[in-house]
Amino acid sequence: MEKIKETFARNLRENRRNCGLTQAQLAEKAEVSTHYIALIELARNIPKVETIERLAKALNVEVYELFIAPLSPDMEMKKAHKAIIAELKDIVKESVDEAFEQERKRQKSKNKS
Repeated sequence: MEKIKETFARNLRENRRNCGLTQAQLAEKAEVSTHYIALIELARNIPKVETIERLAKALNVEVYELFIAPLSPDMEMKKAHKAIIAELKDIVKESVDEAFEQERKRQKSKNKS
């Protein structure tokens, strides 16, 4: 299992890169040194809470997102499968409800005739 420091380091680096920031740019935004960012990304240091909050703000992410370990590919597939099944159930339910409503209206119209 990945340690918290390693997870934080990986997530910080990935989020920084996704934002298109260099270590120096992130350091400036978070009011720390570039060297300190490098040490964090190498999992040699873990910042204080206040610094973590500034880093998250600079990256436009929630603090907790910097601590989430990635799911294994198998877990990602299971999560995606559940989401797809739930969405399909919603689509089918809406379609059935709509079909029943149309039939009800058709029957009502037929009875008026």
